[in-house]
Amino acid sequence: MQATDFVVARNDLQQCKTIETQLPDAAALPDETLLVKVTRFAFTANNITYAVLGDHLKYWQLFPAPEGFGNVPVWGFGEVIASKHAGIAVGEVLFGYFPMSTHLVIEAADVSKRALRDAAAHRQGVAPVYNAYARVSGDPSFAGRQGDYQALLRPLFMLSFLVDDFLAENEFYGAKSVMLSSASSKTAYGLAHLLHARGNGIKTIGLTSPGNTSFVKSLGCYDEVVTYEDISLLSTNSAVAYVDMAGNTPLRATLHQHFGEQMKYSGIVGLTHRKSSPDEPAQALPGAKPQFFFAPDHIRKRAKEWGPGGVDMRFGAAWSGFVPNLERWMKVSEHRGPAAVQRAYLDTLNGRVPPDHGLILSLSE
Repeated sequence: MQATDFVVARNDLQQCKTIETQLPDAAALPDETLLVKVTRFAFTANNITYAVLGDHLKYWQLFPAPEGFGNVPVWGFGEVIASKHAGIAVGEVLFGYFPMSTHLVIEAADVSKRALRDAAAHRQGVAPVYNAYARVSGDPSFAGRQGDYQALLRPLFMLSFLVDDFLAENEFYGAKSVMLSSASSKTAYGLAHLLHARGNGIKTIGLTSPGNTSFVKSLGCYDEVVTYEDISLLSTNSAVAYVDMAGNTPLRATLHQHFGEQMKYSGIVGLTHRKSSPDEPAQALPGAKPQFFFAPDHIRKRAKEWGPGGVDMRFGAAWSGFVPNLERWMKVSEHRGPAAVQRAYLDTLNGRVPPDHGLILSLSE
């Protein structure tokens, strides 16, 4: 039995192809091992960030690929088609981190009623969330369109949730407004939704390109929407915080120069702007020193402070308030087969996917 993998050249993300690999014989699987068919997965600009940071944050090691190539990690669903673990039945549905492939072998460990972990040696040394799988069979919140929303937005909204919590914990560094670049991105508008919902008088400003302005305004969670060309028109009379969703070095420099000492916080969350280097920021800029926001550090801190289930409970409440907007904000489309996956990958890589579109993919026809 053959498996299909979609891989990209690590030194040139424009180069991509599908390859065939031999699946292990289900009967010969080692004890505690699962063979999982990857049924569907989401693909967003966040996955491009995984590829850009593949070497720096060990994303490439999670799902091995031929020399010089990488398999971009994605969030999605898989069905157990063979099991050598007594507590996991064939037919179970798992939600978690998968390769862009038709199949995955999981070494099941820490199996509980609700979750399990892949203990494969090459998958260790990364944040635990990347090796965890939720057992979601029969859970309506992970079925159908609700499941699509989970795959497309749950990991991104967790990042939005953590940044919102981090800013609030630090009293927004004294800022009176928070600026978000790439305001049309899913992580940005998730954060804008949370900031807006606080109702604490902190102004939320979305920075975007002219082509995305109408969409960003239609979301209703930004108090002001400004194009990148009009940044010089922003008032410098009060303190600001900046959340950089794209890792856009020239834009960051422009904002720091414009606001000077009024820039009280400058955080880098994403790196979808591929002309920037993951080693930046290095240059000296006026105002607060730019810093990377590393979500695993904050979630570990909160897990310790909030106790067992504390993060999940608070995140669940935030997610419940966010999901009702998605039917209005997003059009979800599903595409199947290697050619469709390649097209969706290249469209996302090259910025051709409209901000109101969500892509659900499968390598199986």
